[in-house]
Amino acid sequence: MKLKLYHGSANIIEKPEFGLGNAKNDYGLGFYCTEHIELAKEWACAENRDGFANEYELEMDGLTILNLSEAEYHILNWLAILLENRTFVIERGLPSAAKEYILSEFLPDYEEADVIRGYRADDSYFSFASAFLNNTISLEQLGEAMKLGKLGEQVVIKSRNLSIPVLSLQTIRPITRKQLHVTGLHVTRSEAKERKQCWTAYMLLIL
Repeated sequence: MKLKLYHGSANIIEKPEFGLGNAKNDYGLGFYCTEHIELAKEWACAENRDGFANEYELEMDGLTILNLSEAEYHILNWLAILLENRTFVIERGLPSAAKEYILSEFLPDYEEADVIRGYRADDSYFSFASAFLNNTISLEQLGEAMKLGKLGEQVVIKSRNLSIPVLSLQTIRPITRKQLHVTGLHVTRSEAKERKQCWTAYMLLIL
């Protein structure tokens, strides 16, 4: 089975190399992709620059897939991976102990996966996770918060052996900041409205 993926970048990336990028991303080092071209365009023009939306085909057959959206996984499995890679401000005492417990009991063996499919932790949802760790909201409230709006998924290629021809570059789409502003204006407004709704719901949860 082949999966169409997009990766937004300031550069044309014909052959991804493991070990590059930010180790503090949600799932650690890896090649971060999305199935949505509009999101790739945003990534391409991050930091007020022009860029490229690189389109790939990923051959999924024979790969070890960790799909955190499957029923066998819990929201705490995702949170445990996030705790191992992202930087949280956590109070001492019970919140710190909760972090260690989640890491010891719920951390899946994600580093052995070739590909991870899971939540994309933008600022709003990262804040929900932080609130849970600091005992501001309950686990039930965290689960409800994660359902608000469209969090979206990302597909992360973790395999260190990218010499295997499983990922092939198909198309390169140059994206300019001006183009993104014009074509993506309705998306930006929609996301802004959605985020406002999420934060309103979040405030209702903790009050």
